Amino acid sequence: MTSTPYTVHDVMTKPVVTVTPATEFKEIVAAMERWKVSAVAVIEGEGLVVGVVSEADLLPKEEFHEHRPGIIEQMRRLGDTGKAGSVRAEELMTSPAVTIRPDATLPQAARLMAERHVKRLPVVDADGTIKGIVSRADLLKVFLRSDDELAAEIHHEVVEQLFPVSRKTVRVDVTHGVVTLSGQVRDAHRIPLAVRLAQAVEGVVSVRSHLEVLPSALGHEA
Repeated sequence: MTSTPYTVHDVMTKPVVTVTPATEFKEIVAAMERWKVSAVAVIEGEGLVVGVVSEADLLPKEEFHEHRPGIIEQMRRLGDTGKAGSVRAEELMTSPAVTIRPDATLPQAARLMAERHVKRLPVVDADGTIKGIVSRADLLKVFLRSDDELAAEIHHEVVEQLFPVSRKTVRVDVTHGVVTLSGQVRDAHRIPLAVRLAQAVEGVVSVRSHLEVLPSALGHEA
């Protein structure tokens, strides 16, 4: 009944800042600074994603510098310095990368990020070739839809479908993403469904219902 849900393709960032496995530490830092990103995808060949280097992967290098030489040697023998001694992307990257397809929905992307404890996902096609990258911030882009756009979609996709007879008496007001449904309808059973469907529209923050049933209504909408 409602319009097609937004997908990762709709909100992903492209082109993607990428490096190769052989890219050195300082080049990675320079790329992040130049493009104002917190992570870069590591690719091979024609764009096959093999890993991701994020700020979290680079920070151990800075932490490493704070230790006294004796402690450093002890940590090295115990294998606790981890990526602190790495100098190339293939040594620094988190691999395999957690990726997602362009046609995945935004809730699917959010769920995958939460489950795998990552802040961004390279977007790849069926062959694993990079097409974009989606971050937590990208998933919030749908909340930038205008109030007028949301009101128009809800009226067309929800009100007109559920209340074809009394649709002209139903108001849809949206302020800062908060939807208010008001007016009188003929079928009380459809009011909770209208609220749920309106809430499901991409970009809606919350829904308030002031819908009432016409006193003279004897049956359901036709």
